[in-house]
Amino acid sequence: MQTIRTLIGGFLMGTADLVPGVSGGTIALVLGIYERLITSIREGSSALGSLVKLDIDGVRRHLRKVEWEFLIPLLLGILLAVVLLASFLEHQLEVRPTVLAGLFLGLVAGSVFIAWALVKRPGPAHVVIATVVGLVLFFLLGFGEGEALSDPSYLAFFGAGALAICAMILPGISGSLILLMLGMYAPVLAAVSDRDIATIAVVGLGAVVGLAVFSQVLNWALTNHHDPVLAALVGLMAGSTRVLWPWPDGVLSSELGSPGDDWIVVGVAALLGVGAVYLISRLAAEKETPVV
Repeated sequence: MQTIRTLIGGFLMGTADLVPGVSGGTIALVLGIYERLITSIREGSSALGSLVKLDIDGVRRHLRKVEWEFLIPLLLGILLAVVLLASFLEHQLEVRPTVLAGLFLGLVAGSVFIAWALVKRPGPAHVVIATVVGLVLFFLLGFGEGEALSDPSYLAFFGAGALAICAMILPGISGSLILLMLGMYAPVLAAVSDRDIATIAVVGLGAVVGLAVFSQVLNWALTNHHDPVLAALVGLMAGSTRVLWPWPDGVLSSELGSPGDDWIVVGVAALLGVGAVYLISRLAAEKETPVV
């Protein structure tokens, strides 16, 4: 039964990581497994570091500390969600782009407040950091078309996997949101939907490398510069809303238009997104105190 519960938890995390704005790390907080996940990730990345140094004893020592009976079904659940739901989300992006953009916008707006709540001692300096990062990203996104990259290289898929994996480490930021900002959300989703094994393997390899590197780097950054790092992440999420503005073309457009006739439906979708993230945050507060 414990394995089944862990598998279901992984499925929920994978579902969250497919949706821009909801973090798999946040779901882990809700389920009360966040601390166990971070501990296993740290030990696994430390094992990779020992392998690079050819320290075989170190590799064995760190691998023995990984909770494999917990981690394996969790990862299988995440993979299952990605395989089963990728096609559905890809179809919805095609037929209901404006409504889906409204939902994503609400999810991101709610996630901004979740991330800001993790700042332990918010002050004027953190507001400045978040504002500057948000404005810079907002205007940078305006220089491009905000559309998905056409025929991206394997290197782009590798980099996308490495960066998007941050969502499994930090609650409040979505891996799919990072893919959106990189213009890689649609290509990665299409690769999963089309069962493009080679591309999926490259993304997965990038995720493994990114997880090994970022789990150490982010742990150090959050330990030594916790509040400034989270303030910057808040700005990152806030600035990224440019590509989630529903009008005129829905998700992945940097062009800012005025609300259309469907503004009521889109508004309801956005409110549902905010409400969903708020509910998740309340459940997370009851389940576990964030360790970052």
